[in-house]
Amino acid sequence: MAAQEPSPPSSLEGNKPGFPKKILANNLEEKHLCNSCQKILRRPLQAQCGHRFCSFCFHKIVSSGPQNCSACIKEDLFEEPTSILKQGGAFPDNAARREVEALAAVCPNEGCTWTGTIKEFEASHEGSCDFMIILCPSCKELMRANEQERHNERECPERTLNCKYCKEPFLLKNIKAHDEICPKYPMICEGCAKKKIPREKYVDHIKFCSKFKAPCRFHVVGCDTSVSRHFCHNLLYSLQPQSLEVASHKLQELHQSLRDLEMKMSQLSGVGAVPVQGLKVSTFENIVCVLNREMERSCATMEAYNRQHRLDQDKIEILNNKVRQLERTVSLRDLSIVEMEGKMREMSAATYDGIFVWKISDFTKKRQDAVAGRAPAMFSPAFYTSKYGYKMCLRIYLNGDGTGRGTHLSLFFVVMRGHCDALLKWPFNQKVTLMLLDQNNKEHIIDAFRPDISSSSFQRPVSDMNIASGCPLFCSLSKLDSKNSYIRDDTIFIKAIVDLTGL
Repeated sequence: MAAQEPSPPSSLEGNKPGFPKKILANNLEEKHLCNSCQKILRRPLQAQCGHRFCSFCFHKIVSSGPQNCSACIKEDLFEEPTSILKQGGAFPDNAARREVEALAAVCPNEGCTWTGTIKEFEASHEGSCDFMIILCPSCKELMRANEQERHNERECPERTLNCKYCKEPFLLKNIKAHDEICPKYPMICEGCAKKKIPREKYVDHIKFCSKFKAPCRFHVVGCDTSVSRHFCHNLLYSLQPQSLEVASHKLQELHQSLRDLEMKMSQLSGVGAVPVQGLKVSTFENIVCVLNREMERSCATMEAYNRQHRLDQDKIEILNNKVRQLERTVSLRDLSIVEMEGKMREMSAATYDGIFVWKISDFTKKRQDAVAGRAPAMFSPAFYTSKYGYKMCLRIYLNGDGTGRGTHLSLFFVVMRGHCDALLKWPFNQKVTLMLLDQNNKEHIIDAFRPDISSSSFQRPVSDMNIASGCPLFCSLSKLDSKNSYIRDDTIFIKAIVDLTGL
């Protein structure tokens, strides 16, 4: 067998510490560990003293100058100058690198079923796993990589939206503030009730709207009446000639009354002018004092309102925080409930004698989903050889898989990780019989096999489930369609029997 070549240099060459220990599918050996980070060697370098380090770890150690080898000190093998780590004092250990990269690996991310070698993990899976936990750069929430797109589009509270009116971007949390300043936001005229007037054109509209009511031109001196511009423009034209004559006569009477008052004032100013002036000053002083008291009272009332407003705002913020905390708690509870319901369904469907019957209803729809690629495979609930025995399930491809794709129904057997695996014999070596039941109980389709104990499918699981093994050509689709006793009421039944001999 030809020696395996090292991985080609990548853009991350030397920029990462070792691989995490939990990616190993088999037992860990001490020689595969970096003497600095204590992880599996990545791009190993061997120092003059014989100890191995990740390329990243070695360069980090010597970046501040020559350093004593901590491994030599720990093993009481320190010897100068070979135990001094320095720039240029180590060489790439390609033999160790080939040995490490050939080790069997599994993905350390929970829920991912990827398997391969460490070389394949680094080249094609590390950093691109859909189950990798990543941090949202905006809201700092943790999520799986395959959930990032949905999070960015629907869930992130810090996501950016485009205004549907002015098309300008803004943060979701600022949507109300943006609506209050958006120049294209649709307004409604309070006068003519016209809708969808852009804010930037609203002022121009009300200038010419005949029904819009504006404050009276004398509002600065106390008039609080609102009048329409139509009324103002047509007021003079609505007056009749007789009304104008009456108004003119009243004006003349008012002018005459004013002249009479002026004459009386002039007479009073000639006699007793000083007392009159003193009386006027005293009157104005009293008015000013009253106004000052009213102003002070109004200022005190306003300050009290402001204090109360600030207290109310603080209380609102505290309540909002509590509401957000409760919402998060409710969401976590909902997730827990969903998980519990799933476990209860699994427990209610489980059997503990190695015999399992799987009812698949809505067969037509599920097969259409498989043909379209929306759901090519289905897993059955778990079943067991005994209460503390092997945990197993079935995997079915209604439109076939591998050599049976498009022509056969493919059925596979899967060994799952159980709670008592440490007490069981491995590899799994029990005969397995798979059946598609004829609902007339005449001609069942049966296939049986005994596990290949050298296959990783039947070793003790290191992830939730092993690679499926079984029958890609289990049943011809043409035979399934031609005989209606296998499909009845849009339902089929799959049966699995695990031989318990020797358990």
